[in-house]
Formats: sequence, C-alpha cells, structure tokens
Amino acid sequence: MTWDDHHGRSERFAADAEAALLRGEQEAARRLYEQAAQEEIFAFQDLEPSKERTRGITAVSAASLYYKAWNMDSAEQLAHRFLSEEGLPPFAVDGLRGILQSIWSEDIRQRAEVRFAPGEVVVSVKGGEVVEGGAPLDLILQRVQTVQSLFYRTAEMLRGLPHRRRGPPSRDIQEAVRPWLFQTVSGSYQFAVAIEEPVQPKLFGPDQPSPATLASEFLRIVRATVEAPDEQLPELVPDPDYQSTILKLTRNLAPTGKTFSQLDVRGAAGRAITLVPETREAVGRLIRSRTQRHRGELEVIRGVLRAVHLDKDWIEVTVDGQPVRVSRVGEAVDDVIGPMVNHTVAVQVSRVRDRRYFLDIEVEE
Repeated sequence: MTWDDHHGRSERFAADAEAALLRGEQEAARRLYEQAAQEEIFAFQDLEPSKERTRGITAVSAASLYYKAWNMDSAEQLAHRFLSEEGLPPFAVDGLRGILQSIWSEDIRQRAEVRFAPGEVVVSVKGGEVVEGGAPLDLILQRVQTVQSLFYRTAEMLRGLPHRRRGPPSRDIQEAVRPWLFQTVSGSYQFAVAIEEPVQPKLFGPDQPSPATLASEFLRIVRATVEAPDEQLPELVPDPDYQSTILKLTRNLAPTGKTFSQLDVRGAAGRAITLVPETREAVGRLIRSRTQRHRGELEVIRGVLRAVHLDKDWIEVTVDGQPVRVSRVGEAVDDVIGPMVNHTVAVQVSRVRDRRYFLDIEVEE
C-alpha cells in the first residue's frame, strides 16, 4: 500500500471517530482514532526523506490522532520519535512540541482533584507590546473573557437553546461548561483553557453533546468564522442570531495591530487558527454588510463607552468629556458589548438630525 492508501484510510477512521464522538460514543471514538493514528504511521514510513513537507504533516497528524484517542503514552513516545527524525520542517517541530505541551498539561490536570474533559484550547498572542511570557493585563483579560463567552455560546447552540441576548448563561450551562485557565510554557504569551467535567452528568444527557466535544466544536466554529464565514459558518451555525454573535466575538479576539499583531488558537491536534488585523477587518466588513442600516448620514464616534442600558435600548459614549447617546442598540448582546465598558470604542452610527442610531461597535486598542 502507498502513502495515499494509508492516509486515505486514516482520514476515514478519523471521520468515523468524530461522528462517534458527536454521538457520545467515546470508547468507539478512541478506538477509531487509534486506528487512524496507526494508518498515519504506516503512511509516514512509506514517504521518501525528500518529501519533507508531507512527512511533517503526516508526523503531526499521527501524534495528534493518538492524543485524540486519549492514548497519551503512545502520543508522547511518537512525538519524541518524530522529533529525533532529521529533515522535519519547522512547522512540524512546532506542532509536535505543542502536542507534548498539551500532553504534559493533561497530566497535570489528571493529578488534580477536579476532573476535566479531554482536550484543551491554547491561545497565544504575539507581536507589538507582547513579550515572551508577558502581555498587558487588559489585553489578556479581554481575550480570556471572549473565549469564555464563545465556549458558552457553543454549548448553548449545541443544546438547541434559544439565542440569548441579555444576562449571563443559565445556571445549567454554567455548571456544565466551566472553563479553567492554565499557564503554558513561555513562547510569546499563551494560556490554555480546559473544561471541568460537571458534577451532575445529567446536565448533558444522551441526546446532548458532552463536555468532551466542546473544545473540538469550539475550534471548528472559530476556524469556519475566520477562514470561510460565508460558506462553512452557516453549516455549523444555522441560526442567524448565533452567527452574528459568534462573528462579533471572534472579531473581538482578533488584533487591531496596535497593541499586538497576531492571535493563534489551536487544539492539541491540527493546525493553528491565526487571527491578524486583516482578519478583524474582513469579519467587520461581513458584520456591517449584514447590518440593517437606518436612513441618515454614516458617522463613527470614538470615545470611552461609559454607560450601557440594553433594556432601554441605548449606550452612552464619552467624547472629549461630553456624553453622546446612541439609540436602537437592540442587535447588541451582553457578552459582546459588556467587556467594552470603560474602554475606548469606535461606534458606527447612522445620524438623522440630532439622533444617532446604532450600527456596529468595536474596541479600539
């Protein structure tokens, strides 16, 4: 059999494993992921040393499939074995080191008294004011809060709950989806997020997605939002209201280029999802193209967001010491606009005489 044969079999086993995982059949999924990993190892062995890029992709894939199978010993041994190979490209070395980092983080969590669902999401920020192992506190706090909101929204959508505009998630969701923050090894600035297993398993019944699926679904949704928002996002997120909120939260993750220049999101397996200032601009254009515009003159207000009263449908921005009220903010939701309070924002409005009507809002770093 050739590389194509083994790699094709690996992809089929992995696809079957993902389907089993979504059905809540975790043991079946693990067995299928192990079979996928073994086929990928056979595929690697069939490659000539000159096929450096393909060898790198295959090596990372094999180790990550063992990780997905929750076979940490095999994943760690394989990653070390591949790292000893000559001629692996830098991206593969980084990927294998990332897998080892995730394995060691999982080991720490396994030794804790709290139980965590398999898998983690690693977020790293780079460039600008960010230094190795350090970053401005405001920058990190905003991204942590946004990641938490995206996890909650993913869980609510997967459970078929109506789109939430006001207030925090329900107690059931907060108990079932409790993200924890973990430090990671230095390299720019990065942190890992893992989901605590709920004390009451019934919160995710047999017909509901398990906490173990949240990290993978979170990553699929963020990737679709960044890379194919018009094609893939509607397939994963059919509800237009959920789409709108996820687009806005993802834009809030992306850099403006002023404080930092790049944000990467990745799981233990697969390539990183990279957000740069161009990502923010592209998602912003898509958001504005979907916004129902009022008649009037387009205006952008820059100032500090000082007051929010979504129940009464207005926000207030302080510009040069003077309050400016913007009405009809009904499209905004709490977890998108709440973290912006007391930060400098750019509010796009439609102005009719002396009234300003809300169109869009984003933080200005």
